[in-house]
Amino acid sequence: MAGRAFLCHHQGLVAITPFSSISRRNSFLTPNHFRGLGRSPKAAPAAISTSTCLRCSLGSDGENTNANKVEPFVLTTPLYYVNAPPHMGSAYTTIAADAIARFQRLLGKKVIFITGTDEHGEKIATAAEANGRSPREHCDTVSNAYRMLWKDLDIAYDKFIRTTDPRHEGIVEEFYSRVFNNGDIYRADYEGLYCINCEEYKDEKELLANNCCPMHLKPCALRKEDNYFFALSKYQKMLEEYFKSNPDFVKPAFRLNEVQGWIINGLRDFSISRSSVEWGIPVPTDDKQTIYVWFDALLGYVSALLDKDVQPSLEKAVGAGWPASLHLIGKDILRFHAVYWPAMLMSAGISPPKMVFGHGFLTKDGMKMGKTLGNTLEPKDLVDRFGSDAVRYFLLREIEFGNDGDFSEERFININNAHLANTIGNLLNRTLGLLKKNCQSTLAINSTTAAEGNKFKDTVENLVNKAKIHYENLSLSSACESVLEIGNAGNIYMDERAPWSLFKQGGSSYETASKDLVLILEAMRIIAVALSPVAPNLSWRIYAQLGFSKDEFEATTWSDTRWGGLKAGSVMAEPKPVFARIESRNDGEEGIVEATEKMSKAKKKNRNQGLVQA
Repeated sequence: MAGRAFLCHHQGLVAITPFSSISRRNSFLTPNHFRGLGRSPKAAPAAISTSTCLRCSLGSDGENTNANKVEPFVLTTPLYYVNAPPHMGSAYTTIAADAIARFQRLLGKKVIFITGTDEHGEKIATAAEANGRSPREHCDTVSNAYRMLWKDLDIAYDKFIRTTDPRHEGIVEEFYSRVFNNGDIYRADYEGLYCINCEEYKDEKELLANNCCPMHLKPCALRKEDNYFFALSKYQKMLEEYFKSNPDFVKPAFRLNEVQGWIINGLRDFSISRSSVEWGIPVPTDDKQTIYVWFDALLGYVSALLDKDVQPSLEKAVGAGWPASLHLIGKDILRFHAVYWPAMLMSAGISPPKMVFGHGFLTKDGMKMGKTLGNTLEPKDLVDRFGSDAVRYFLLREIEFGNDGDFSEERFININNAHLANTIGNLLNRTLGLLKKNCQSTLAINSTTAAEGNKFKDTVENLVNKAKIHYENLSLSSACESVLEIGNAGNIYMDERAPWSLFKQGGSSYETASKDLVLILEAMRIIAVALSPVAPNLSWRIYAQLGFSKDEFEATTWSDTRWGGLKAGSVMAEPKPVFARIESRNDGEEGIVEATEKMSKAKKKNRNQGLVQA
């Protein structure tokens, strides 16, 4: 689907999701709205069982052609709406998705991480005209801005789909035709109050005085259109059965109750075309209408699976990795992904995605964000000032994934200083410093041998196992906390053992101190692997200081979190800070120290190498 909104307010919050509340919250139709102009929807076929996974039924022989294939982990962000540049909501979702994808790769899974841009609709044509550009030029510019931001944020996506791609348009047309031939699309008049900014019809019950949109505080205009509709109501019972059989389909669990409430209250058919919008894919059966977002952008999740050298077809796209393992979205578009999309797929004979996860909204300093308040949060500005590791870590550590969260620059600075600069960075720096001073930066013993009879190893192993479970459960904040606890344990161990004193004593105490440094550095190595989904560049810098090459770091898997990676005789790198402490400038304005500014400049200079000098 499309990320249809940028920094829009909903109940006093700014959507941290890429589809904030401007996104297509379609009007749910009442019987009074319809005057049928074509055939009405057929009754739902009772023979279809939703207890079965509804694997793609596109093959002519009915056999499972993917039986011998390794099933990929397919992860998607929304396709972001290009009516305006990227904002903090789209950045947050994509950072979270990237962390999940990186973790799954560490597990050895074949990952297909899909993101992209939704490029059709009235608002895009209007925005393009306002900037003196054609819709295509406008889409090219904004879509490229997303790609550049993802590069700055170290987003390692596998597929970037644009809904203006002709290959995507062919998939949309084929999908539409399948649903149409199944009797689930019909034509009817619709008349109602239409919000141009939201690009949707509004129910009078949700409007403010003078029929003003509660989102944009502007009057909605009365509009009458002859559109095509999808018979969602036909799938009422099928969806009810599907949710009973698949209780993990919607996460977090508390959002499942919300979705089931929508279904129990009754499903209404919804419009899937527009007669007044030219910038879109023409309806296959009526070139005077264009396909609306539901039957366009949502299909991007499927069309993105096609390889470039493959002749596009719906069957080939589905066979390349569908169903998706996880749709990562904002809670304000949950209805469309958890209700509309599964019904559409069922109509086309295709299995629904395995899971839809709806995360929360973001405020800034406890207040909603907006241009009028002057408190918008620009992701590119944050990355340029602080670097990608700081932005990624704060958002994933401080916001309990699935809930709403708040951004405070003061807390942003404090958290990154305390966790990354002090707990992790300083521990590595002082350990390597002691090793250089007393052992010529060379490990005296294998980490496995050094840990014999030592409980510190057990503590580290327990925490890294907890981190794995948290990652698997999409509890990203808790995963960060478990990894940080390894650093805390290392600092406590260092302070208790005081190896600097043992070195001075010489003899067996010297050997004990040498072992202690190996133990702490082994814990740092494990931290580097376990934290790499969240802060990949920081993790690489840690790994590099432990004497490993970039190729060795990129080849790591989660099995490398097992104790025993450091070997006797290995030479560590020259100790230097892996994360520069963020300071406040003298004039009271929060800023960054010279070292961090250098890091940001170095990142831009060495972007292709992916190495940040701190």
